[in-house]
Amino acid sequence: MEDNFADAPGPVVAAYVDPSCPFAWITSRWLMEVARLRPIALRFEVMSLAVINEHRDLEPWYREFNDRAWGPARVCAAAVAQHGTAALARLYPALGRRIHDEKNKDFETVIPAALAEAGLPAELADAAHRNDIDPQMRASTARAQQLVGEDLGTPTVIVDDVAFFGPVLTSIPRGDEALRLFDGARLLAGCRAFTELKRARTDGLSFA
Repeated sequence: MEDNFADAPGPVVAAYVDPSCPFAWITSRWLMEVARLRPIALRFEVMSLAVINEHRDLEPWYREFNDRAWGPARVCAAAVAQHGTAALARLYPALGRRIHDEKNKDFETVIPAALAEAGLPAELADAAHRNDIDPQMRASTARAQQLVGEDLGTPTVIVDDVAFFGPVLTSIPRGDEALRLFDGARLLAGCRAFTELKRARTDGLSFA
């Protein structure tokens, strides 16, 4: 079970994710691969793209994406508020597999199915259409932004108390490649002078 990794020995790693974000999903699967191969204390936190982009001028397709992203993120925030971060460790992958791996964007069916798989109350699905959970979601998003900067977003990863945006990946590194990337990200994060490393994105996304 993914929630077991939070209690593992080794470096403490936190990943701030939005369940609707495909890049956060890929990064989370990379971290799960690292946790499979090496002891790390991995936990997930909620970071909402809808909150980050709420007042920004976006292209119509991305505005629609963000408007729909409120629902799954609210449900995740409600799960944490009522059942703790261990609940998110079960719910987030159940949502991610359906939304990204299975390409099911019908959140009205995805959310109840994911809650059932995670062993969480079906009533949590109602949070998708309510804004009373938004203060908690805004607070967790603000915590991540305080660490990496307001112009950055999800995925945000924290290793050894050092936070950075990304890494943004188009596929999931496996085996030794996953470990090399983790070591490289950790090394860069430990350099106070390091701020950014980026190249053009040429590949399509792969969740395999």
